[in-house]
Amino acid sequence: MDLNAARMSTLSLILAGGRGSRLKHLTNHRSKPAVPIAGKYKIIDFPLSNCINSGMRKIAVLTQYRSHTLNQHVQRGWNFLRSDFNEFIELWPAQQQTGEDWYRGTADAVYQNFKMIDELNSEYILILAGDHVYRQDYSVMLQEHIENKADVTVACIEVPVKEADQFGIMHVDENDNIIAFEEKPSNPPTMPGNPNVSLASMGIYIFSTKFLRENLMNDAQDCDSSHDFGKDLIPLFVGRSKIKAHHFANSCIPNDSYPEKPYWRDVGTLTAYWESNMDLTKLVPELDLYDESWPIRTTHYQRPAAKFNYNYEERIGTALNSVVSAGCIVSGSTVEQSILFNNVRVNSYSHVKKCVVLPRCDIGRHCQLTNVVVDSDTKIPPNTIIGEDPIEDAKRFYRNEDGIVLVTQEMIDLLQD
Repeated sequence: MDLNAARMSTLSLILAGGRGSRLKHLTNHRSKPAVPIAGKYKIIDFPLSNCINSGMRKIAVLTQYRSHTLNQHVQRGWNFLRSDFNEFIELWPAQQQTGEDWYRGTADAVYQNFKMIDELNSEYILILAGDHVYRQDYSVMLQEHIENKADVTVACIEVPVKEADQFGIMHVDENDNIIAFEEKPSNPPTMPGNPNVSLASMGIYIFSTKFLRENLMNDAQDCDSSHDFGKDLIPLFVGRSKIKAHHFANSCIPNDSYPEKPYWRDVGTLTAYWESNMDLTKLVPELDLYDESWPIRTTHYQRPAAKFNYNYEERIGTALNSVVSAGCIVSGSTVEQSILFNNVRVNSYSHVKKCVVLPRCDIGRHCQLTNVVVDSDTKIPPNTIIGEDPIEDAKRFYRNEDGIVLVTQEMIDLLQD
């Protein structure tokens, strides 16, 4: 089978039902894949764009937790494929198709949808997480899977051994056969010849459909299983099936300025989310969103261009080392090393530094914000200072151990009651 035929015979499943509780209040009203990121996108846009750019055009997004915002985003911005060419992006909500349980884990989410999967007669299934930020050509991984005649191929990335306890860690032989797999080990195996690096699973898998069906049916009957790919199925396959590692460096879309640093981020914590956004304010970010050869798509709305008002001594509308999105107004204020999402207004005499300000926020006059994430639709009252006094910040808002402060409209309302 040539690569083009293989891509046409591949079904991509994006697991987008996660609660994302480590992002705290950002996921109170939306699922993790629907969280805004990078000025104009949502996290789900990255795996969706990777699929389209890789030539994978049969895509199902599996949803469950607080999915309205995500559903709306996909329906409005990702409905351009041609059904008459057998291309689609569909939303598959949890429907209790196999019993009375909602999705019990990542593997169970796929198992509960196998009736629909079978109807598509796909030879391969690509499993993706809906909450990671990266650029990857999945067709390269698919070609490896086919050439190796593998039952399952797992995408992997090198991580410092001190961070390895946050991931599923693989041990491979000289031919990239996975010979051991441990989920978040306390004493992780390292790569041969490099004791400082471990090989981490990215939560990206390619299965031969028949092999996956048989194993999911067995897993569904196992009362001791948590029905999760990383915890249960992948370790089970080691030593019993042909399970191969695919190195992300072989299929990532390179940034010429960082040729030795493949970019992949799990933005599952508030600090990781803030850092990922802050990286985009650098002169040359590790994630190149300006690469027209591999565009990241999203839902588009008609908005005016960003606007900067006033040029009077202390009242100068200025943005320095920042990303300012369409619809924003910086009115007599200073924005420094920050990201303003669509339709944000920063009013006169305010200073916003190292902040992530989500859509439709309004920062009042004479405010000072440092190291703050402001959730969508939040109105910061005039004269508010955040990021200077850790004790006061923790009393009024959510402040994590790294000093990142999260502010929502609900928190502002409680202060004003």
